[in-house]
Amino acid sequence: MIPMVIDPFKELRDIERRISSMLEFEKNLPQASKAETIWMPAVNEKEDEKAYYLEIDLPGVKKEDINIEVQDNILTISGERKFKKEEEDKGYKKVESFFGKFERRFTLPSDADVEKIEAKSEDGVLHVIIPKVEQKANTKKIAVK
Repeated sequence: MIPMVIDPFKELRDIERRISSMLEFEKNLPQASKAETIWMPAVNEKEDEKAYYLEIDLPGVKKEDINIEVQDNILTISGERKFKKEEEDKGYKKVESFFGKFERRFTLPSDADVEKIEAKSEDGVLHVIIPKVEQKANTKKIAVK
């Protein structure tokens, strides 16, 4: 009978080999494709008694390339970043390009006033103000029979 050799690290080497092959695949992607697949703008959310506030970091995105819409109580902010920077100096030329689409969705609270939402793009930050509907305290006395 041949003795069975157990290698406790075989599974770890298999996992390492699979992870390495995934990383190699990503290394070989064109630079523009990498930028498109990973860009998700950061969002800060605030609230006070009058409104909800969103601040979305959109560096390099022109306001003409931003789309904001509300459908079925979902606020969707989408757009496209098209950024190209060229430098020429002492016999070399450097070109950096960042392209990519983004989309963020937010479920609006029941007290959001959809008709009065405002948005302003300033210094690479999109500011969205979602006013709250004034809710009147409707108290009705119910007679007990």
